[in-house]
Amino acid sequence: MIYQKILKTIQKEGYFTDHDKVLIAVSGGVDSMNLLHFLHQHQQDLAISIGIAHVNHKQRIQSDEEEAYLRKWADQHQLPFFVTDFTGKFSEKAARSFRYSFFNQVMQKEGYTALVTAHHADDQAETIFMRLLRGSRLRHLAGMKIIQNFGPGQLIRPFLNVKKSDLPRVFHFEDETNASENYLRNRIRNIYLPNLARENPNLSTALRELGQETTYLLTALSDLSSELEATNLQTFQQKTAAVQYYLLQDYLSQFTDLELSRRQFTALLDRLRENKREEDSYLKSGYYLHLRKEQFWLDKIGPETDSTFARKVLEYGKIVSIGQNSFEFNQTGEVPLTSLKPIILRPRQSGDRIDFGDFHKKLRRLFIDEKIPSKERNKAIVGEQDGILLFVLVNGHLYLRKAPQCVTIKAKLCIKTKEIGDL
Repeated sequence: MIYQKILKTIQKEGYFTDHDKVLIAVSGGVDSMNLLHFLHQHQQDLAISIGIAHVNHKQRIQSDEEEAYLRKWADQHQLPFFVTDFTGKFSEKAARSFRYSFFNQVMQKEGYTALVTAHHADDQAETIFMRLLRGSRLRHLAGMKIIQNFGPGQLIRPFLNVKKSDLPRVFHFEDETNASENYLRNRIRNIYLPNLARENPNLSTALRELGQETTYLLTALSDLSSELEATNLQTFQQKTAAVQYYLLQDYLSQFTDLELSRRQFTALLDRLRENKREEDSYLKSGYYLHLRKEQFWLDKIGPETDSTFARKVLEYGKIVSIGQNSFEFNQTGEVPLTSLKPIILRPRQSGDRIDFGDFHKKLRRLFIDEKIPSKERNKAIVGEQDGILLFVLVNGHLYLRKAPQCVTIKAKLCIKTKEIGDL
Protein backbone atom coordinates (compact mmCIF):
# COMPACT_ATOMS: atom_id res chain seq x y z
CA MET A 1 0.00 0.00 0.00
CA ILE A 2 1.18 3.52 -0.79
CA TYR A 3 0.97 4.60 2.86
CA GLN A 4 3.52 1.96 3.87
CA LYS A 5 5.87 3.06 1.11
CA ILE A 6 5.59 6.68 2.23
CA LEU A 7 6.14 5.67 5.86
CA LYS A 8 9.34 3.79 5.02
CA THR A 9 10.69 6.79 3.11
CA ILE A 10 9.89 9.18 5.97
CA GLN A 11 11.56 6.90 8.51
CA LYS A 12 14.60 6.32 6.31
CA GLU A 13 15.10 10.04 5.62
CA GLY A 14 14.19 11.11 9.16
CA TYR A 15 11.72 13.83 8.18
CA PHE A 16 10.30 14.07 11.70
CA THR A 17 13.38 13.19 13.73
CA ASP A 18 13.60 16.68 15.23
CA HIS A 19 9.87 17.13 15.80
CA ASP A 20 7.39 16.12 18.49
CA LYS A 21 4.43 18.38 17.70
CA VAL A 22 3.31 18.50 14.07
CA LEU A 23 0.68 20.83 12.61
CA ILE A 24 -1.18 19.56 9.52
CA ALA A 25 -2.58 22.04 6.99
CA VAL A 26 -5.95 20.56 5.98
CA SER A 27 -8.22 22.11 3.35
CA GLY A 28 -10.68 19.21 3.07
CA GLY A 29 -9.59 18.17 -0.42
CA VAL A 30 -8.47 14.66 -1.30
CA ASP A 31 -4.75 15.47 -0.91
CA SER A 32 -4.90 16.99 2.55
CA MET A 33 -7.43 14.44 3.80
CA ASN A 34 -5.02 11.70 2.75
CA LEU A 35 -2.28 13.48 4.64
CA LEU A 36 -4.48 13.76 7.73
CA HIS A 37 -5.44 10.06 7.63
CA PHE A 38 -1.84 9.01 7.00
CA LEU A 39 -0.28 11.00 9.85
CA HIS A 40 -3.09 10.12 12.26
CA GLN A 41 -2.62 6.45 11.44
CA HIS A 42 1.15 6.57 11.91
CA GLN A 43 1.55 8.95 14.85
CA GLN A 44 3.17 6.30 17.02
CA ASP A 45 5.40 5.03 14.22
CA LEU A 46 6.75 8.56 13.76
CA ALA A 47 6.71 9.49 17.47
CA ILE A 48 4.71 12.66 16.89
CA SER A 49 1.52 14.28 18.12
CA ILE A 50 -0.58 16.10 15.54
CA GLY A 51 -2.91 19.07 15.31
CA ILE A 52 -5.13 20.33 12.48
CA ALA A 53 -5.01 23.84 11.00
CA HIS A 54 -7.74 24.99 8.60
CA VAL A 55 -8.49 28.28 6.85
CA ASN A 56 -12.08 28.91 5.84
CA HIS A 57 -11.74 31.07 2.73
CA LYS A 58 -15.49 31.84 2.65
CA GLN A 59 -15.47 31.64 -1.15
CA ARG A 60 -17.93 28.77 -1.58
CA ILE A 61 -21.22 27.64 -0.07
CA GLN A 62 -19.52 24.43 1.08
CA SER A 63 -16.82 26.30 3.03
CA ASP A 64 -18.72 26.26 6.32
CA GLU A 65 -19.71 22.63 5.77
CA GLU A 66 -16.06 21.68 5.33
CA GLU A 67 -15.07 23.52 8.48
CA ALA A 68 -17.84 21.82 10.46
CA TYR A 69 -16.79 18.38 9.19
CA LEU A 70 -13.14 18.91 10.08
CA ARG A 71 -14.04 20.30 13.49
CA LYS A 72 -16.16 17.22 14.19
CA TRP A 73 -13.43 14.88 12.87
CA ALA A 74 -10.86 16.52 15.15
CA ASP A 75 -13.22 16.27 18.12
CA GLN A 76 -13.93 12.57 17.48
CA HIS A 77 -10.22 11.80 17.27
CA GLN A 78 -9.35 14.11 20.19
CA LEU A 79 -7.03 16.31 18.14
CA PRO A 80 -6.40 20.06 18.53
CA PHE A 81 -8.22 22.04 15.82
CA PHE A 82 -7.20 25.56 14.82
CA VAL A 83 -9.32 27.53 12.37
CA THR A 84 -9.66 31.07 11.08
CA ASP A 85 -11.64 32.88 8.37
CA PHE A 86 -9.89 34.54 5.46
CA THR A 87 -10.15 38.32 5.46
CA GLY A 88 -9.29 40.86 2.80
CA LYS A 89 -9.57 40.95 -0.98
CA PHE A 90 -9.35 37.39 -2.29
CA SER A 91 -6.69 36.28 -4.75
CA GLU A 92 -4.53 33.16 -4.98
CA LYS A 93 -1.51 35.07 -3.73
CA ALA A 94 -3.38 36.82 -0.91
CA ALA A 95 -5.01 33.56 0.22
CA ARG A 96 -1.68 31.72 0.28
CA SER A 97 -0.01 34.50 2.24
CA PHE A 98 -2.93 34.56 4.70
CA ARG A 99 -2.81 30.78 5.20
CA TYR A 100 0.89 30.58 5.92
CA SER A 101 0.76 33.58 8.21
CA PHE A 102 -1.97 31.82 10.20
CA PHE A 103 -0.03 28.55 10.28
CA ASN A 104 3.04 30.40 11.54
CA GLN A 105 1.03 32.08 14.28
CA VAL A 106 -0.39 28.76 15.46
CA MET A 107 3.06 27.17 15.50
CA GLN A 108 4.52 30.04 17.51
CA LYS A 109 1.68 30.12 20.02
CA GLU A 110 1.10 26.38 20.46
CA GLY A 111 4.67 25.09 20.28
CA TYR A 112 4.53 23.19 16.96
CA THR A 113 7.90 22.82 15.25
CA ALA A 114 6.72 21.36 11.93
CA LEU A 115 4.02 22.35 9.48
CA VAL A 116 3.06 19.56 7.07
CA THR A 117 1.31 20.13 3.73
CA ALA A 118 -0.05 17.67 1.16
CA HIS A 119 1.82 18.90 -1.93
CA HIS A 120 2.45 15.94 -4.24
CA ALA A 121 4.40 15.14 -7.41
CA ASP A 122 1.77 16.64 -9.73
CA ASP A 123 1.89 19.90 -7.76
CA GLN A 124 5.66 19.88 -8.17
CA ALA A 125 5.46 19.54 -11.96
CA GLU A 126 2.86 22.32 -12.12
CA THR A 127 4.99 24.59 -9.96
CA ILE A 128 8.10 24.14 -12.11
CA PHE A 129 6.08 24.71 -15.31
CA MET A 130 4.52 27.85 -13.81
CA ARG A 131 7.93 29.22 -12.96
CA LEU A 132 9.17 28.47 -16.47
CA LEU A 133 6.25 30.46 -17.85
CA ARG A 134 7.05 33.38 -15.58
CA GLY A 135 10.72 33.39 -16.52
CA SER A 136 12.00 32.51 -13.05
CA ARG A 137 15.72 32.16 -12.38
CA LEU A 138 17.33 28.73 -12.53
CA ARG A 139 17.43 28.26 -8.74
CA HIS A 140 13.64 28.57 -8.60
CA LEU A 141 13.23 25.80 -11.17
CA ALA A 142 14.32 23.39 -8.43
CA GLY A 143 10.68 23.54 -7.39
CA MET A 144 9.43 22.91 -3.88
CA LYS A 145 11.63 21.28 -1.26
CA ILE A 146 10.53 18.32 0.82
CA ILE A 147 11.89 20.11 3.89
CA GLN A 148 12.54 23.81 4.30
CA ASN A 149 12.74 26.33 7.11
CA PHE A 150 9.44 27.86 8.15
CA GLY A 151 8.33 29.92 11.13
CA PRO A 152 9.81 28.50 14.35
CA GLY A 153 10.73 25.22 12.65
CA GLN A 154 10.25 23.49 9.32
CA LEU A 155 7.73 23.01 6.52
CA ILE A 156 7.59 19.34 5.47
CA ARG A 157 5.99 17.90 2.31
CA PRO A 158 6.07 14.09 2.75
CA PHE A 159 3.94 13.44 -0.39
CA LEU A 160 6.11 15.46 -2.76
CA ASN A 161 7.37 12.39 -4.67
CA VAL A 162 3.96 10.70 -4.75
CA LYS A 163 1.60 11.06 -7.72
CA LYS A 164 -1.93 12.16 -6.89
CA SER A 165 -3.34 9.15 -8.75
CA ASP A 166 -1.53 6.85 -6.29
CA LEU A 167 -3.32 8.29 -3.26
CA PRO A 168 -6.39 6.42 -1.93
CA ARG A 169 -9.82 7.94 -2.58
CA VAL A 170 -10.69 8.85 1.00
CA PHE A 171 -13.71 10.96 1.92
CA HIS A 172 -13.10 14.55 0.88
CA PHE A 173 -14.76 17.67 -0.46
CA GLU A 174 -14.52 18.65 -4.13
CA ASP A 175 -13.64 22.26 -4.84
CA GLU A 176 -15.42 23.31 -8.03
CA THR A 177 -13.13 26.32 -8.36
CA ASN A 178 -10.36 23.87 -9.35
CA ALA A 179 -12.04 23.71 -12.76
CA SER A 180 -12.13 27.50 -13.19
CA GLU A 181 -9.86 28.92 -15.90
CA ASN A 182 -9.55 32.20 -14.00
CA TYR A 183 -6.50 30.89 -12.15
CA LEU A 184 -3.13 30.20 -13.81
CA ARG A 185 -2.48 26.98 -11.88
CA ASN A 186 -5.85 25.59 -13.01
CA ARG A 187 -5.05 26.42 -16.63
CA ILE A 188 -1.68 24.69 -16.26
CA ARG A 189 -3.28 21.64 -14.64
CA ASN A 190 -6.34 21.33 -16.88
CA ILE A 191 -5.22 22.77 -20.23
CA TYR A 192 -1.50 23.41 -20.79
CA LEU A 193 0.06 20.23 -19.39
CA PRO A 194 -2.57 17.83 -20.83
CA ASN A 195 -2.14 19.41 -24.28
CA LEU A 196 1.65 19.33 -24.13
CA ALA A 197 1.51 15.74 -22.89
CA ARG A 198 0.30 14.79 -26.38
CA GLU A 199 3.80 15.66 -27.59
CA ASN A 200 5.51 14.05 -24.61
CA PRO A 201 3.43 11.75 -22.40
CA ASN A 202 6.20 11.90 -19.78
CA LEU A 203 6.23 15.70 -19.58
CA SER A 204 5.33 15.85 -15.87
CA THR A 205 8.11 13.39 -15.06
CA ALA A 206 10.54 15.41 -17.18
CA LEU A 207 9.60 18.60 -15.31
CA ARG A 208 10.19 16.95 -11.94
CA GLU A 209 13.53 15.57 -13.14
CA LEU A 210 14.48 19.08 -14.29
CA GLY A 211 13.74 20.26 -10.78
CA GLN A 212 15.84 17.46 -9.27
CA GLU A 213 18.80 18.13 -11.57
CA THR A 214 18.60 21.83 -10.74
CA THR A 215 18.66 20.94 -7.05
CA TYR A 216 21.74 18.74 -7.56
CA LEU A 217 23.50 21.49 -9.53
CA LEU A 218 22.85 24.15 -6.90
CA THR A 219 23.85 21.78 -4.10
CA ALA A 220 27.09 20.94 -5.91
CA LEU A 221 27.87 24.64 -6.38
CA SER A 222 27.12 25.28 -2.72
CA ASP A 223 29.38 22.45 -1.61
CA LEU A 224 32.21 23.58 -3.88
CA SER A 225 32.01 27.17 -2.65
CA SER A 226 31.33 26.42 1.02
CA GLU A 227 34.82 27.51 2.10
CA LEU A 228 34.51 30.86 0.33
CA GLU A 229 33.47 33.92 2.30
CA ALA A 230 31.11 35.35 -0.30
CA THR A 231 30.84 38.75 1.37
CA ASN A 232 34.60 39.26 1.41
CA LEU A 233 35.00 41.65 -1.52
CA GLN A 234 38.57 40.64 -2.26
CA THR A 235 37.48 37.02 -2.55
CA PHE A 236 34.35 37.97 -4.48
CA GLN A 237 36.12 40.20 -7.01
CA GLN A 238 38.82 37.62 -7.75
CA LYS A 239 36.27 35.13 -9.05
CA THR A 240 34.97 34.84 -12.59
CA ALA A 241 31.75 36.61 -13.57
CA ALA A 242 29.88 33.30 -13.49
CA VAL A 243 31.06 32.47 -9.96
CA GLN A 244 30.26 36.01 -8.77
CA TYR A 245 26.74 35.63 -10.17
CA TYR A 246 26.21 32.41 -8.26
CA LEU A 247 27.81 33.64 -5.02
CA LEU A 248 25.56 36.70 -4.92
CA GLN A 249 22.46 34.67 -5.69
CA ASP A 250 23.36 32.20 -2.96
CA TYR A 251 23.95 34.99 -0.43
CA LEU A 252 20.64 36.70 -1.30
CA SER A 253 18.72 33.42 -0.95
CA GLN A 254 18.79 33.75 2.86
CA PHE A 255 16.68 36.92 2.63
CA THR A 256 13.42 35.26 1.66
CA ASP A 257 11.35 38.47 1.60
CA LEU A 258 13.80 40.34 -0.63
CA GLU A 259 12.67 39.86 -4.22
CA LEU A 260 15.05 41.63 -6.61
CA SER A 261 14.14 41.92 -10.27
CA ARG A 262 16.75 40.88 -12.82
CA ARG A 263 17.58 44.54 -13.42
CA GLN A 264 18.01 45.21 -9.70
CA PHE A 265 20.13 42.08 -9.25
CA THR A 266 22.41 43.09 -12.14
CA ALA A 267 22.77 46.61 -10.74
CA LEU A 268 23.75 45.23 -7.33
CA LEU A 269 26.24 42.82 -8.91
CA ASP A 270 27.86 45.70 -10.82
CA ARG A 271 28.22 47.75 -7.63
CA LEU A 272 29.98 44.88 -5.89
CA ARG A 273 32.31 44.36 -8.82
CA GLU A 274 33.32 48.03 -8.87
CA ASN A 275 33.15 48.95 -5.15
CA LYS A 276 34.51 52.43 -5.76
CA ARG A 277 33.40 53.85 -2.41
CA GLU A 278 32.14 52.88 1.01
CA GLU A 279 28.42 53.42 1.49
CA ASP A 280 25.25 52.45 3.32
CA SER A 281 22.36 52.61 0.90
CA TYR A 282 18.74 51.53 0.77
CA LEU A 283 18.10 48.55 -1.46
CA LYS A 284 14.49 47.33 -1.29
CA SER A 285 11.82 45.96 1.08
CA GLY A 286 13.47 47.48 4.15
CA TYR A 287 16.94 46.11 3.31
CA TYR A 288 20.12 48.16 3.27
CA LEU A 289 23.38 47.44 1.48
CA HIS A 290 26.55 48.13 3.47
CA LEU A 291 29.72 48.45 1.40
CA ARG A 292 33.15 48.65 2.97
CA LYS A 293 36.63 48.41 1.53
CA GLU A 294 36.90 44.68 2.21
CA GLN A 295 33.37 43.55 3.02
CA PHE A 296 29.72 43.90 2.11
CA TRP A 297 26.52 42.75 3.79
CA LEU A 298 22.78 43.29 3.80
CA ASP A 299 20.54 43.85 6.77
CA LYS A 300 16.97 44.87 7.41
CA ILE A 301 16.32 47.81 9.66
CA GLY A 302 12.90 47.69 11.24
CA PRO A 303 10.89 47.01 14.40
CA GLU A 304 11.91 43.34 14.51
CA THR A 305 15.50 43.79 13.40
CA ASP A 306 16.59 46.85 15.37
CA SER A 307 19.34 44.74 16.91
CA THR A 308 20.96 44.26 13.51
CA PHE A 309 24.57 45.36 13.84
CA ALA A 310 27.42 46.32 11.61
CA ARG A 311 30.63 44.33 11.40
CA LYS A 312 33.06 45.30 14.20
CA VAL A 313 36.77 44.70 14.77
CA LEU A 314 37.98 43.69 18.25
CA GLU A 315 41.69 44.13 18.87
CA TYR A 316 43.75 42.61 21.67
CA GLY A 317 43.33 44.47 24.97
CA LYS A 318 40.10 46.12 23.84
CA ILE A 319 36.38 45.73 24.59
CA VAL A 320 33.55 45.91 22.05
CA SER A 321 29.83 45.98 22.85
CA ILE A 322 27.04 44.75 20.59
CA GLY A 323 23.57 45.17 22.04
CA GLN A 324 23.56 43.70 25.55
CA ASN A 325 26.76 41.72 24.93
CA SER A 326 30.31 42.84 25.62
CA PHE A 327 33.41 41.12 24.20
CA GLU A 328 36.80 41.54 25.91
CA PHE A 329 39.97 40.28 24.20
CA ASN A 330 42.65 39.63 26.83
CA GLN A 331 43.95 36.75 28.98
CA THR A 332 40.70 35.66 30.68
CA GLY A 333 37.48 34.20 29.32
CA GLU A 334 35.78 31.11 28.00
CA VAL A 335 37.03 31.22 24.39
CA PRO A 336 40.68 30.09 24.02
CA LEU A 337 42.63 31.75 21.21
CA THR A 338 45.85 30.75 19.46
CA SER A 339 46.41 34.13 17.86
CA LEU A 340 46.54 37.79 18.86
CA LYS A 341 45.17 38.93 15.53
CA PRO A 342 41.99 41.06 15.58
CA ILE A 343 38.63 39.29 15.96
CA ILE A 344 35.84 40.13 13.56
CA LEU A 345 32.38 40.32 15.15
CA ARG A 346 29.70 40.15 12.48
CA PRO A 347 26.21 38.90 11.56
CA ARG A 348 25.99 35.37 10.20
CA GLN A 349 26.47 34.84 6.47
CA SER A 350 25.31 32.27 3.97
CA GLY A 351 27.59 29.22 4.09
CA ASP A 352 28.94 29.88 7.61
CA ARG A 353 30.00 26.66 9.31
CA ILE A 354 31.61 25.85 12.64
CA ASP A 355 34.18 23.14 13.44
CA PHE A 356 33.07 20.87 16.30
CA GLY A 357 36.14 18.65 16.03
CA ASP A 358 34.83 15.41 14.54
CA PHE A 359 32.58 17.27 12.13
CA HIS A 360 31.69 20.66 10.69
CA LYS A 361 28.15 22.00 10.79
CA LYS A 362 26.58 24.86 8.86
CA LEU A 363 25.06 27.48 11.15
CA ARG A 364 21.81 27.15 9.28
CA ARG A 365 21.66 23.45 10.18
CA LEU A 366 22.81 24.16 13.73
CA PHE A 367 19.98 26.64 14.27
CA ILE A 368 17.45 24.12 12.97
CA ASP A 369 18.81 21.30 15.12
CA GLU A 370 18.88 23.50 18.21
CA LYS A 371 15.38 24.86 17.44
CA ILE A 372 16.54 28.47 17.49
CA PRO A 373 13.50 30.71 16.73
CA SER A 374 13.65 32.36 13.31
CA LYS A 375 13.48 35.88 14.76
CA GLU A 376 16.60 35.14 16.83
CA ARG A 377 18.68 33.73 13.98
CA ASN A 378 19.17 37.14 12.37
CA LYS A 379 20.48 38.45 15.68
CA ALA A 380 23.24 35.85 15.90
CA ILE A 381 26.75 37.21 16.55
CA VAL A 382 29.56 35.37 14.81
CA GLY A 383 33.17 35.65 15.98
CA GLU A 384 35.88 35.11 13.38
CA GLN A 385 39.66 35.33 13.59
CA ASP A 386 42.09 34.99 10.71
CA GLY A 387 39.30 33.57 8.52
CA ILE A 388 38.31 30.90 11.09
CA LEU A 389 34.87 30.92 12.71
CA LEU A 390 35.47 30.80 16.49
CA PHE A 391 31.96 30.95 17.92
CA VAL A 392 28.37 31.92 17.40
CA LEU A 393 26.27 33.60 20.10
CA VAL A 394 22.54 33.22 19.48
CA ASN A 395 19.42 33.32 21.63
CA GLY A 396 21.53 33.34 24.81
CA HIS A 397 23.52 30.25 23.80
CA LEU A 398 27.24 30.19 22.99
CA TYR A 399 28.46 27.58 20.50
CA LEU A 400 32.26 27.24 20.40
CA ARG A 401 34.63 25.89 17.80
CA LYS A 402 36.57 22.96 19.20
CA ALA A 403 40.08 24.18 19.86
CA PRO A 404 42.86 22.15 18.20
CA GLN A 405 45.06 20.00 20.44
CA CYS A 406 48.75 20.58 21.17
CA VAL A 407 48.68 24.32 20.44
CA THR A 408 49.72 27.31 22.48
CA ILE A 409 46.87 29.39 23.88
CA LYS A 410 47.98 33.02 23.54
CA ALA A 411 44.82 34.80 24.70
CA LYS A 412 41.18 34.39 25.60
CA LEU A 413 37.90 36.06 24.82
CA CYS A 414 35.51 36.98 27.61
CA ILE A 415 31.84 37.35 26.66
CA LYS A 416 29.41 38.99 29.07
CA THR A 417 25.69 39.69 28.75
CA LYS A 418 24.34 42.68 30.65
CA GLU A 419 21.43 42.10 32.98
CA ILE A 420 18.37 44.34 32.72
CA GLY A 421 19.46 46.19 35.86
CA ASP A 422 22.80 47.03 34.25
CA LEU A 423 21.28 48.82 31.28
